[in-house]
Amino acid sequence: MTLKLFNTLSGTLEDFVPSNPPKVKIYTCGVTVYDDSHVGHGRSLIVFDTFRRYLEHLGYKVKFVRNFTDVDDKIINRAKQECKHFMEIADRYIARYYEDMESIGVKPADVEPRVTDHIPEIIDIIQKLIDKGYAYVAPNGDVYFSVEKFKDYGKLSKRNPEELIAGARVEPGEGKSNPLDFALWKRSKAGEPAWESPWGEGRPGWHTECVAFVFKHLGETIDIHGGGLDLIFPHHENEIAQAEALTGKPFARYWMHNGLVIVNGQKMSKSLGNFVTLKEIYTKYHPDVLRLLVLSVHYRSPLDFSWEKMENTKKVYERIRQAVEDLKLLKELPTFEEDLGGLHPLYSVIKETEEKFFKALSEDFKTQEALAATMELISEMNKIRNEAFKNKKISRQSLEAYEAAVNSIKNTLRNIFGLLEDVLPRCPVSQVVKRELEPASAVLDEDLINLLIEVRQMARQKKAFDIADKIRDSLKEKGIVLEDTPFGTKWKKA
Repeated sequence: MTLKLFNTLSGTLEDFVPSNPPKVKIYTCGVTVYDDSHVGHGRSLIVFDTFRRYLEHLGYKVKFVRNFTDVDDKIINRAKQECKHFMEIADRYIARYYEDMESIGVKPADVEPRVTDHIPEIIDIIQKLIDKGYAYVAPNGDVYFSVEKFKDYGKLSKRNPEELIAGARVEPGEGKSNPLDFALWKRSKAGEPAWESPWGEGRPGWHTECVAFVFKHLGETIDIHGGGLDLIFPHHENEIAQAEALTGKPFARYWMHNGLVIVNGQKMSKSLGNFVTLKEIYTKYHPDVLRLLVLSVHYRSPLDFSWEKMENTKKVYERIRQAVEDLKLLKELPTFEEDLGGLHPLYSVIKETEEKFFKALSEDFKTQEALAATMELISEMNKIRNEAFKNKKISRQSLEAYEAAVNSIKNTLRNIFGLLEDVLPRCPVSQVVKRELEPASAVLDEDLINLLIEVRQMARQKKAFDIADKIRDSLKEKGIVLEDTPFGTKWKKA
């Protein structure tokens, strides 16, 4: 089945053909490390983590690079506010970033370069652009890329440079020749981080770092460049201008952009103050709930975030997880032989589900359709489960078919979507800390939980359902969920 991707550059759906199969080279823009990552960052990270897993499932040998911007105006300002060295700020938030990624199941990239480790490479690129006439040193010591020298400027964003010039302006103190020209090197002000360069002490502009990372770690042309929709212009447009001015080759064969996370009609962002951090998400919900929410919407569409949608997604996730966990309970039931005159009907549903799942992913990575197919399979599995629990027995053929369905779900949702990797909730660092801060009286041990379950069972037998419900609800408030099964009441942590 041929993988088709929407290429932002061409504006069309194209067959994915890497330049050197089975190798695939991917670069995505990472985070600027001046604060904690929020759901907007998380969406892009989850999308491309899942896409990478899918390519690996297809047999491709993926080399994945994602960067850290560790010197930037926002980092410098944060350092000044806290009276700390800018690297201390960057190191702090890189460490928190890794905690977040582990918690939401995003695998590390193969290479995760930092700007401050690539200053010589960035300076080399800028000098070459100057030598080829694509860049110039301004009177104030900044270095700018001359947009008018690159004739294809605007081809990614489909913007006309002349129209852009009409709406552009030059800030006071800038030495641009053209309002559209962008900074490659900034002359540092007093008290700011600075590196020696042929143009004086300064630091890189934002748009050059990604070109340096790609050239060093992946080569002059990569297969896929990814990032959020908001990076198309000017960031990715400026990357193309620099890279292709130097090499005369396509910088990336395919450009993938995920849609933005929206809150009440506005983009989620730090500047608007309408963001929710990843830590806030996974201390309230199993981190798989966020992954499921992200993957339930096509990657190019906007994702309208709300706590209500998190609650609804949590219910869907619990339904998926319950279908997997119920296999253990079904295996405890007595079995009998059943003459079906052939294979159990569930096997055909499994096959059809897998066909729908991979067909959806092969057509521009439609994760939402793949999930819908999986939920149809779970509906059929639940019919088998409900009948077995009702009769307190299950045929060997039904049990084997149910187990095959569970394995199919694990192979797709766990291996590709990054869900159900442990079935039980992951335990992020922040949750461990949170538990340590709770008073000992708030923590229930197993003996006490089992004792309360016995008391609740006695209350139910005496038809004191108000007492039984109160015990159940009180345990739920403490993070203990009760499940009534044919084998008695089971409990688990929420």
